[in-house]
Amino acid sequence: MKKSIFMYLFFFAVLYIIFQYMNEKRIFESQEQTIQTLTEQTSENEVVVEKLTDSIATMNYFSLRGNDDAMTYIEKLGMEAIDAENMVRDFIYDQNTGANGNPLIPYEGIEAPMRVNSLKFLNHRWVMADFTDGSYWGEMIVEYYFDENNELDVQVLGSVLYGNPKPKKN
Repeated sequence: MKKSIFMYLFFFAVLYIIFQYMNEKRIFESQEQTIQTLTEQTSENEVVVEKLTDSIATMNYFSLRGNDDAMTYIEKLGMEAIDAENMVRDFIYDQNTGANGNPLIPYEGIEAPMRVNSLKFLNHRWVMADFTDGSYWGEMIVEYYFDENNELDVQVLGSVLYGNPKPKKN
C-alpha cells in the first residue's frame, strides 16, 4: 500500500509539473508576443518622432529664434531675440485698441473693426500676421526694423483678404 501511495504521489507530481510547464510556456509565449508588439510600436514611434523633429526643425528655420543669422543681427543691435519679438508683438497688438481697428491692416472691417489675431516671426525683418473682423479674415506681411536708437519702425509690405470688403481709404 505504501508503494501505491508513493506511485500516486509521483504521478500526481508529474502531472502537476507538466501542467505548470504548459501554463508557464503559454504565459512566456504571451509575454514574448507582447514584447514583440511593443518593440514594433516603439520602432514605429521612433520613426514618427524623427519625422516630427525634422518637421519642427524645418518650421523653426523660418522664425526669429530658429535662424542664427537673424538672432546675430538682433544681438548686434544690443537686444535679445525674445525682447525684440516682444517689442514688435506688443506694438502690433497695441494697435488693435483703436476704435477703427488696427491701422496697420489695409482693409476696413464690415462686421466689426479689423484686429490682428496672431503673429508668426519669419526672421529679423518680417512678421506674418493674421487678422479678422469676425466674418472676414486675412493675412499680411509686416516689415519691422530698429533704427540706430533701437526705435521700432513697422510697415505693411502686402496683404490678402478672404472675402470682398472694400479697401481702407487713406
